[in-house]
Amino acid sequence: MGLLDGKIAIITGAGRGLGREEAIAMAKEGCNLIINDIGSGPLDLNKDLKIADMVVEECNKFGIKAVANYDSVTDFNKTKGMIDQSISEFGKLDIIVNNAGILRDRMIFNMTEEEFDIVVAVHLKGTFNLTRHAAAYFRKIGKENPNLKNFGRIINTSSDSGLYGNIGQSNYGAAKSGIATFSLIVSQEIAKYATVNCVVPSARTRMTTDLAPKLAERMHTKTKEGFDIYNPSHFAPLVVFLASVAAYNINGEVFRCIGDKVWVYRGWRAVKKISNNWKPFTPEQLTERLESELLKDLPDKSEGASTLDEIFS
Repeated sequence: MGLLDGKIAIITGAGRGLGREEAIAMAKEGCNLIINDIGSGPLDLNKDLKIADMVVEECNKFGIKAVANYDSVTDFNKTKGMIDQSISEFGKLDIIVNNAGILRDRMIFNMTEEEFDIVVAVHLKGTFNLTRHAAAYFRKIGKENPNLKNFGRIINTSSDSGLYGNIGQSNYGAAKSGIATFSLIVSQEIAKYATVNCVVPSARTRMTTDLAPKLAERMHTKTKEGFDIYNPSHFAPLVVFLASVAAYNINGEVFRCIGDKVWVYRGWRAVKKISNNWKPFTPEQLTERLESELLKDLPDKSEGASTLDEIFS
C-alpha cells in the first residue's frame, strides 16, 4: 500500500531537480502522474522533449502510469489542457504540484523588462494558471459529490529568496514571495474542496549550483557522518505527505525543508509600534521618534533564516 495509491497528480517542471525527485517519490507511493516539462534550462526556453520522457520512463518502472506534457505553464489555455489531459488519461485529477521555474538574475539597475516579465510569468503566473483551472475542477467535482470534502491537493513552491530576499533576484524573489501569499489566500477560498500549501526547498539543483556559484560549495555540505544535507531527494517526502489523504487537515501553511529538518512559517508580523495619543503624527514627530524609538533594537531582518549552525544542531 502506497500513501498515494490511485491518486492522479500533475507536476510542473518535473524533468529535473526537485520536480523529478517529487515525481519519483510520488510514483513510489502509487501515484499516477502527468510529468510536465518543456525541457528548457533555467536560463533558456529551448525545448528538449526528451527530458520529460526520461522521467516518465523512470516513474513507470514503479508500476504506475506516467505520461508527459510539454506545454509552458505561462500559457493560460495550455494549463487548462493539462487538466483535460489528466481527465482524458486517468478520468480524474487529485493533486497539482507547481514547481516549474527559471532564473534571470540581474541587479535592478541592469534588469530588462523581459527578464522581469518572464520570471514572473513562469513562477507567479504559471502557479496562478494551473491553480486556477485545478481549483475550478476541484470545486465542480466537490459540489457534485459533497462527501469528498477537501479531496484536492495543491502544493506551490516558494523559495528563500521570496522569504528573506536575495540580491540580484528582485524578479524571482518578488514572484516567489507572491506565490506564498497567493497560496495563503487561495487556501481559504477553496478550503471546502482542496488544501493549498506552500513549500520552500533548499536543495542542490542547477539553480542553486550552476547559476549561483556562491551557493555551490554550501550545497555540497555533508555532516561528519556523510549525510548529504542538500540532496534534493530529502525534500520530496514533504510533498508526498502534503499530497496525501493524511494531510487533509493541513491547509494554508508554508513549510521549509532542508535535509532532515522541516520548519513551519507564519507571514508578516508587527514586531514593534509607537503611538501618539490618538493624534496624527506630524512629519516632525516621526523625524524625532521613528528611528530613535520604532527602529531601535529590532530583530535582524534575516532572523528565522536557517544558518548552517542551526541545520547541524
